[in-house]
Amino acid sequence: MARYEFKLPDIGEGIAEAEIVAWHVKVGDIIGEDQQIADMMTDKATVEMESPVAGKVIELAGEVGDQIPIGSVLAVIETEGADRAAEPVDDSKDERPLADGAVEATPEQAKEIPVVAVEQPRPVSAPAPAPRVEPEVAHKEPSGAHVLASPAVRARARDLGIDLAQVKTAGDRIRHSDLDAYLLYNGGTVSPRGTAAARPDETIKVVGLRRKIAENMQEAKRRIPHFTLVEEYDVTALEETRAMMNADRGSNPKLTLLPFLITAMSKALGEWPMLNATYDDDANVITRSGAVHMGMATQTPSGLMVPVIRNAQGLSVWQIASEILRLSDAARTGKAARDELTGSTITISSLGPMGGVTSTPVINRPEVAILAVNKVEDKLVPVDADIEVRKRMNLSLSCDHRVVDGWDAANFMQALKAYIENPLRLLSA
Repeated sequence: MARYEFKLPDIGEGIAEAEIVAWHVKVGDIIGEDQQIADMMTDKATVEMESPVAGKVIELAGEVGDQIPIGSVLAVIETEGADRAAEPVDDSKDERPLADGAVEATPEQAKEIPVVAVEQPRPVSAPAPAPRVEPEVAHKEPSGAHVLASPAVRARARDLGIDLAQVKTAGDRIRHSDLDAYLLYNGGTVSPRGTAAARPDETIKVVGLRRKIAENMQEAKRRIPHFTLVEEYDVTALEETRAMMNADRGSNPKLTLLPFLITAMSKALGEWPMLNATYDDDANVITRSGAVHMGMATQTPSGLMVPVIRNAQGLSVWQIASEILRLSDAARTGKAARDELTGSTITISSLGPMGGVTSTPVINRPEVAILAVNKVEDKLVPVDADIEVRKRMNLSLSCDHRVVDGWDAANFMQALKAYIENPLRLLSA
């Protein structure tokens, strides 16, 4: 038997270390070649490490949340053959034959440890076939292993003998309420009406993207004196325009309100550029951007990310809609490039139909403003001495009071109103 030292390769970006965000093996596991070992995170990019050899895991370097230097040993794998480390092999200097059963690595294998972008930490991979299966590992969830669910939901489903693949859910992941509905439909029992079953306590380590989000939010609230201005808008005409354009969109993507709002913001920021800025409070320098690089708060399985629509002021509504789809998909699948996640000058945040009546968004530092989109509601409003049902929506603007005065924020919101409530003006060049 031999020890194979799997060293953390240079993932790029000029980094010196990476954070362990998930282990997919444990000491004692038998793994196959190219099997996923761990997920490592650098800044906002997460990559998965795969083993170039098959064998038994005998050592792992650290726990989830630990920082591992580039080039240090990430895992030690026991293999058949002579001892070796995950280093390039110079065949020109050493042409001695390997002992029987040894595992030979090509220079390409040693230099290019495979890394693949991942969407989120996944459940621990099933071990490769071993000589025998212990009784405790015979209990698995083969068909439901890739269903999105929290560890607590998985544990409860396992205790109840429920295959998660058979459970229906209206959302993007299975929750306890979905398990209750499944039990009820299949003749099981749920908590009595009016009561809720106690759930086990969970201890969740804050690592990876969630840790970075926490740090950024804490720093933003600590260093930025926020103020929030909320204004109500009539979007009846805009919704009619959107429906008309969608009815004749051809191969273009379906329009939501978001592309129209980004277009309106881009036009209004041309009139009130002090909101389209960044503030370096260490150097005491404000930079007003000539172009609108629109940050778009996007929820992903790993947490909140902000992909950036570059030069939004120069894009049509259709082009913005296409960029929204492309960047959202890239962020959610972990394929967004570094330059697609940095450099925004202002951010928009929208929960779509789930948006509340109002909100107080937190500024994406070092920007100085962020706009939150709330839900559209039908309201009875007076119009020319009559009462009509109109579609109304609140927009919430948070600003950095060190840079933006209330007067500027109020004028920006009124400029926004002039575009949103007049679609012809909004869509004109």
